Amino acid sequence: MRQNMNKWVIGLSVLFLASCGGKSGKQDITVEMTDTIATETEGLKTIQLDTLAVTWIQDNAAPKLMPSSLFEGASKQVIDSLGLQEGVPASMSTFLVQTNGKRILFDTGLGDSSSCLLPHLKTMGITPEDIDYIYLTHFHGNHIGGMMKGDSVVFPKAEVFAAKMEYDGWMSMPDDKKAQVVKTMTAYKDRLHLFEFGDTLPGNVLTLNAIGHTPGHTVFKTGKLLVVGDLIHGAALQLPYPDICASFDMDKRLAILSRKYFLQYAEENGLVVAGMHLPSPAFLPNKQ
Repeated sequence: MRQNMNKWVIGLSVLFLASCGGKSGKQDITVEMTDTIATETEGLKTIQLDTLAVTWIQDNAAPKLMPSSLFEGASKQVIDSLGLQEGVPASMSTFLVQTNGKRILFDTGLGDSSSCLLPHLKTMGITPEDIDYIYLTHFHGNHIGGMMKGDSVVFPKAEVFAAKMEYDGWMSMPDDKKAQVVKTMTAYKDRLHLFEFGDTLPGNVLTLNAIGHTPGHTVFKTGKLLVVGDLIHGAALQLPYPDICASFDMDKRLAILSRKYFLQYAEENGLVVAGMHLPSPAFLPNKQ
């Protein structure tokens, strides 16, 4: 498994963007995507995967480094050997899939004053009203935050899909921990759909069990695309050392199993991996 994981490290891109439309900063390593690039601008990258137009949308405005202290089990020797003393490069990303005239948004980012999601959609000529579906990998605030602006919904026409196991898990948590989830899901209750793992959603999107990071953490597969949510928080560290978890993982044993399984699954099936915290642009190219 370690040998297979190392293949993903080769060609990993680290690209820091200064703002929602700002200049590029430090660029350590380049990435070579074997798929056709339709468009590429600051904070946006679209690739064509057969009938799917897949756009990476960077939500974070400032460069993002995960402190190495967030990764339990990462020794100083490992951090030093990988040159990650200043932190592990990451991003806060969402993905838009356009297929058969429909627009599917995977997660919605932070939704705070620094969020770049809506400005980037505007750059693409897309309004929040144009989003047909929102598919949620999990309910952490940096993934559902963009669904609300104050007490108002941001995406007034979108049908929202989330794992029933994720919904039930959060609803059993203390009130203070689930407050944002309750507010958001209540606001979208007339358009909220809870799925079981293995269900196929509109757009021919398969839902896959990736629990561990959260109670119902979900990976989505459609065509040659695999949206892996928060399986990986610090790629430069966790690809060569997949047994290392970030402190955000609720069940670390299951998070490790899910991470190893889906990285192997992606490699064996020649899938492009889209991860919400992969370094910009947040794709790992397929290996076939």
